[in-house]
Amino acid sequence: MNFKSKALPLLFIFFTTLSIVAQNTQKDSITQLDEVVLTQEAIPKKATGITPSSKIAGKTFERFNPTDIPSAFNQISGVYILSGAINTNRITVRGIGSRTPYGTNKLRMYFNGIPVTNGTGSSTIEAYDFENLGAVEIIKGPKASAFGSNLGGAILLETKASVQEKTQLINSFTIGSYNMLKDNLSFSHSEDGFNLSLSYNHLETDGFRQNSQFQRDGLLLNTQFRTGQKSSVALLVNYIDYTAQIPSSINQTDFEENPTRAASNWLAAQGYEANTYILTGLSHTYQFSEHLQNTTSIFYSYLDHYEPRPFNILDEFTNGYGFRSRFTGNWRKADFSFGAEFYRDEYHWGTFENLYQENNGNGSLVGDQLSDNIEFRRQFNLFGTLTYPITSNLSAQMGINWNKTHYDFRDLFNQGSANASAERDFDAILLPNLGLNYQWQQGKVYANISRGFSNPSLEETLTPDGIINPDIAQETGTNYELGTEWMLFQKRMIANFTLYRMDVKNLLVAERVDEDQYIGRNAGKTRHQGLELDLKYSGKLTSKLTFAPYFSYTLNDHSFVEFVDEDNDYSGNPLTGVPKHRLSSGIDFRHSNGLQLNLTHQFVDEIPMTDANSISSDSFNVFHAKLGFRTAVSSQISLGLSAGINNIFDSNYAQSVLINAVGFGGAQPRYYYPGNGRNYFWGLQLNYVF
Repeated sequence: MNFKSKALPLLFIFFTTLSIVAQNTQKDSITQLDEVVLTQEAIPKKATGITPSSKIAGKTFERFNPTDIPSAFNQISGVYILSGAINTNRITVRGIGSRTPYGTNKLRMYFNGIPVTNGTGSSTIEAYDFENLGAVEIIKGPKASAFGSNLGGAILLETKASVQEKTQLINSFTIGSYNMLKDNLSFSHSEDGFNLSLSYNHLETDGFRQNSQFQRDGLLLNTQFRTGQKSSVALLVNYIDYTAQIPSSINQTDFEENPTRAASNWLAAQGYEANTYILTGLSHTYQFSEHLQNTTSIFYSYLDHYEPRPFNILDEFTNGYGFRSRFTGNWRKADFSFGAEFYRDEYHWGTFENLYQENNGNGSLVGDQLSDNIEFRRQFNLFGTLTYPITSNLSAQMGINWNKTHYDFRDLFNQGSANASAERDFDAILLPNLGLNYQWQQGKVYANISRGFSNPSLEETLTPDGIINPDIAQETGTNYELGTEWMLFQKRMIANFTLYRMDVKNLLVAERVDEDQYIGRNAGKTRHQGLELDLKYSGKLTSKLTFAPYFSYTLNDHSFVEFVDEDNDYSGNPLTGVPKHRLSSGIDFRHSNGLQLNLTHQFVDEIPMTDANSISSDSFNVFHAKLGFRTAVSSQISLGLSAGINNIFDSNYAQSVLINAVGFGGAQPRYYYPGNGRNYFWGLQLNYVF
């Protein structure tokens, strides 16, 4: 499928529509934008000072099935979630993280200001219920000094805020294809100095593919209360328990002929994962004066993970804890922030034989123990920023982050061997950034230069023999960014345009040497450069009908600068796992009677799946539609109804790919995670205000 023939007509239609409306819309029909996909000023951002960030919330979430968080994230230029299943998501930001085999790393994730990324940099977006989120803010690249300076940036998840001075009970119920059932029941109460929200969520589905059943239950408690004229306390508790069968990736023949199939060995083993996750955080905020405030949090997390796989059974648990303290304020003309963050976790894991082939077709069966390990990991960050207005229009910001990382590995299964334990103490790394922002009435232009890093993942820190890899080094990179934001057509349209380039050295490569064995090494340099364009318009078709088209385009010109793997020189090749072009577009219609229609579209270009660029996934277009209606039944009760279709034209497409897949025993390599076929959902929401 050719990008120019498929995507560019959509761009032409979008701009033609804007041109016609801009010419025919009278001044009295101007409507204020209630949400902007890229920069949402209606909700205060968490990024420090003039640091640019992207934000989605409210109306963006409502466009999609409440189980489809990847589609909401993929509305943001430069950010792409490759989703193999509800429980298998890989978030990439400007190509960073694209080479990770499974899951998300190379960025920092925070939930209500509490760090939830583990000791080796892994984050799990599936641990949070979509319907509990009020906003998601993404700082792209390493310019987030206060949030880790990771190469991929930072993702800040925020829960829904309680409605001021109200007590309400909301129940959202959704059913859909593949026997999907989801329910979210939430209670919130707000009065002077006290806010409380408590929600329970349940999700179950048989899934599109074989061996893909999923069931999840969760509880979320979020409360804040004032403890004095200058202080307040917040308590956060998030509990998730889910079991997810694993269909795994499939080869090209199965993908083309029957994408509902699971990998044969995973199907025979009835592979699955069972997770229990708990996060607790206690935060205290104190206002010393009108010029200085501090928020300090202490937190604890626990993850119990059990995963029967065809090659072995993994049994693991992780205890994590730490603190974060941040001061913010101003002095004379300057705004400042500074603080510290400490995180430590203890990761215990062991593997066992899987005797599923001897279990008479009943799936996995635990055999002898194969390994028993523990790793202690800790990170310490110091950070600070200073924002100074040089003139009334021009501001400058300087930031710095200092990171110290330590790993301590112990093999409890082979305690008598010479390699039963090892430590890796990475050198402290200093990560500065500098930003400029020039702002005027109709918009702003900004520039940033920043340095970032990524720690190696667990697989990359250990050799196949299970000992610390002494040669592995942290990835480092320098990011250059130039962007602008404009308010056009008398503020009916917001346009954002960004150019960036990031040079990464000591590229971390997880080389697969067996079905479940990787070895990490630093293999060279990559160059990440591209452009991002976000447009959103809001206007009126009639006095009662509004429409809001939007458009998001990403150009990824990412490549290996130096990458030699044994006798193969891949220097100059496009970066594996990244589509060159990506486009998201859509239009929202809203009527004053409560009726709304959301039409969304995504184009993803072909993705190189091997370092040699010998095979790529096919490009694809996917279209979704959702119709909703909301009305007040009485002064206390409101009702919402919705129905939607995902993948309207039933496209067969790869929603995620496994790069550099290897076929063992003469089998074809398994590159593909198919996306769902055409599917439907229906929703009912009841809101009762006490």
